[in-house]
Amino acid sequence: MGEQEIVKFAVVGCGRIGTRHVTMIMENPEAELVAIIDTNPLVEEKAKSIDVPFYSSLELYLQEGPHAHVITIATPNGLHASQAIQALTAQRHVVIEKPMALHKADAEAIIAKSNEVDREVFVVMQNRYSPPSVWLKEIVESKKLGNIYMVQLNCYWNRDERYYHAGNWHGDKDLDGGTLFTQFSHFVDMLYWLFGDITNIEARFADFNHNLVTDFEDSGIISFELVNGGQGSINYSTAVFEQNLESSITIIAENGSIKVSGQYMNEVEYCHIKDYEMPQLPETNPSNNYGTYKGSAANHSYVIQNIADVLKSRGPITTNAQEGLMVVDIIERIYLKNPFFNS
Repeated sequence: MGEQEIVKFAVVGCGRIGTRHVTMIMENPEAELVAIIDTNPLVEEKAKSIDVPFYSSLELYLQEGPHAHVITIATPNGLHASQAIQALTAQRHVVIEKPMALHKADAEAIIAKSNEVDREVFVVMQNRYSPPSVWLKEIVESKKLGNIYMVQLNCYWNRDERYYHAGNWHGDKDLDGGTLFTQFSHFVDMLYWLFGDITNIEARFADFNHNLVTDFEDSGIISFELVNGGQGSINYSTAVFEQNLESSITIIAENGSIKVSGQYMNEVEYCHIKDYEMPQLPETNPSNNYGTYKGSAANHSYVIQNIADVLKSRGPITTNAQEGLMVVDIIERIYLKNPFFNS
């Protein structure tokens, strides 16, 4: 792609997160939104209001719509793999909202198709752009901490009947996939991005107050060993009363200890490292605000810019398909221990 060429996007799925993509594409001078695709006829009015062609299905768009270099998949999780493969088959690059897929085999099929057609696959893990995340990556990769002893992730959010309501795909096992896929895959990604793969997984699960609104657990306690050395745990829940409590990571290592906390792993709460002075980090973007609930950091503008940079040969993909696959693989291996998924 030429340096002056505009990157053209079509967005499939215009719910809350798809709308975020639409906004960020329209605000980027190197990007152009050429189509919105959604099964909800109400979205057609939204498309008209911003003068963008609307299509009621991906099939119809691919048959009749204007060309896009990139197709963004922001539909329910269970549709990501099939729609990504459909877009790749049509020779388009794809952007897939987290999670990449709900099964490792489906993620592998996406990668196989992308290799076959020589098109890029971008997986959205926008928390990697948060200043504390960038700082953590530098600290871990520089080996300043020495050997890693223990890593603990705590993810305590609220998702109640305001989120899981009738007619919504959230809570459906086949479309949602589960709490780790929909709410906390960003933090599983952070674990993998910083420390690599895990093994010797043990897990306990509970459904404290979601049994009437979801097909799966709302809470879990996971323990594991890091393949590269050390041990860790993930404690998570969406049964927190009324509002999100925290997302945090604590690292205990040979040469120091770190805790990054806040509601969205957005504040360095503690840093004590041998012969190291903590720098002043830039401000973290606020969380995505969806009205009745909040999500992770509003960093999608960086995702859109990364796509333009990659297609114009300026730099690498921030989260590539293999990394997206590994997050799916880790969550799937955790869920193999889950009676809610094996009953």
